[in-house]
Amino acid sequence: MKFFIDTANLDQIKEAQDLGVLDGVTTNPSLMAKEGITGDANVTAHYKAICAIVDDNVSAEVISTTFDEMVKEGEALAKLDPKIVVKVPMIKDGVKAIKYLSSKGIRTNCTLIFSAGQALLAAKAGATYVSPFLGRLDDISTDGLQLIEDIRLIFDNYGYPTQILAASIRGPLHIVNCAKLGADVITGPLTAITALLKHPLTDTGLAQFLADHKKAAEGK
Repeated sequence: MKFFIDTANLDQIKEAQDLGVLDGVTTNPSLMAKEGITGDANVTAHYKAICAIVDDNVSAEVISTTFDEMVKEGEALAKLDPKIVVKVPMIKDGVKAIKYLSSKGIRTNCTLIFSAGQALLAAKAGATYVSPFLGRLDDISTDGLQLIEDIRLIFDNYGYPTQILAASIRGPLHIVNCAKLGADVITGPLTAITALLKHPLTDTGLAQFLADHKKAAEGK
């Protein structure tokens, strides 16, 4: 399973990359604004800065909602760097744009997926990734993990190469459960990824090993 980090913060991206498990980055206008990145020129420069850190898979989101504008914006984003994946919303013109961009060899990530039917349409249009939002479904008392399971079954039934990118990940259990269900990718905050490192028995076990080593070294 691939690990993406969902942020526009360069320090967090570097930290995740240094950990040695990062496969990509997802961003959106809200994450850019959170980092104070505004204006087309600054956003473009920031995407390039992210691409300079990671090996591949930088999802850059279009902000247009019409077919012609999404295609224009998507082609411009794709030209910034070969690592760019154009992120397109799950709307009618978005599906059309995914079909067009995919036909031109441009990778796409269909975002704001909340149903298996939406994921199916995006896959048929040729999306590289579909991004079902687990956390937001959980917020409205709907089982986000069930959606991952349903999409996995449908894609496997028909051999769709589109990858399931589980988004809106809130913590380590989301990640582990997505791995169990066969999600191809998860994207979440750095805290969710690093939380996988932690277990109290690991901490106490290491403390005991170090204490025993110290005693042996001191000849006690």
